Amino acid sequence: MSGGHCPDCVSGAQTVLTGKTVICRELRRRLAHIKKIMPVMAVIGAGVLWGIISLFIRSLSAGGLDAMQITLIRLAVAAPALTATVALMSRKKLRIRLRDIWMFAGTGIVSIVLFNICYFHTMIKSQASVAVVLLYTSPVFIMLMSALFFRERITAVKLAAVAMTFGGCVLVAGLSGGSDITPGILLTGLASGLFYGLYTIFGRVALRRYDSLTVTVWTFILGFLGALPVSRPAATVSTAMTSGRLVLLCLGIGLVCTVLPYFLYTWGLSRMESSKAAVLVSVEPLVGAVLGMTAYGEDRSPMKIAGIALILGAMMILNLPEREHITGKDAPAQ
Repeated sequence: MSGGHCPDCVSGAQTVLTGKTVICRELRRRLAHIKKIMPVMAVIGAGVLWGIISLFIRSLSAGGLDAMQITLIRLAVAAPALTATVALMSRKKLRIRLRDIWMFAGTGIVSIVLFNICYFHTMIKSQASVAVVLLYTSPVFIMLMSALFFRERITAVKLAAVAMTFGGCVLVAGLSGGSDITPGILLTGLASGLFYGLYTIFGRVALRRYDSLTVTVWTFILGFLGALPVSRPAATVSTAMTSGRLVLLCLGIGLVCTVLPYFLYTWGLSRMESSKAAVLVSVEPLVGAVLGMTAYGEDRSPMKIAGIALILGAMMILNLPEREHITGKDAPAQ
């Protein structure tokens, strides 16, 4: 047998090699699956983190802070955190031209500051589920403003989405006189959607000249500076520092509900179609609505649930690619 190979040994070695090959293939398959699903989980995770913001808002409000002060806190925590992170990644992305500052005043002051104030006010004075759903009327405002400023075409599907959104708002607000959602609350809720939508309008102009990270950082910097004069900063700091719990809540709304979800969404968006990301992140209003009805015992009437479904449905069809509207087939990757 010297100089030869035992048949049993050869057979055993082949079995081991075959087993290792199968294991390697299975491992590669699983790693490929994980790589594919991670961006999806990142976008959904961002939506969930944005959706739980009501937990922080309600607690900060109970601690004596109003909507303007909570807005200032969110921006005061997020702005330096985002700036420092981007500076570590690429300092070049912090550079802007002074003549373009109006773009970031639009995204930061006109959009972010006013949207947060209206959104937080609606959530504090009404219901978390109502606030988050009315915020998501923003795609309708974006559609109308895009038609006005950028001459985008308004299709039959878009008009149907407007009708669905209007009907949903009526149902969410309640048709009976016993509803606790006043016209004022409905107005601030819709205003949050309008100002939120303005971010896309101003941002669209800014993104023609700057990276998305640059736009985001300067949006928060200008937003923070714009919120200072109207938010009583001295009183805000004094109230926020009254307990360690409030300090943690302040950090949470700025980091957990702002900085972290932004980076998760941006990372996920860079690895999938924008239309798919927009649909996946729609988990945010769903989380907000469910959280409001479960954690805070908010109204669960069939009328309100139907209204929420109409608004979410309108938002989702607005986020579908045009070809998908027409043919119902998968649209090509963007």
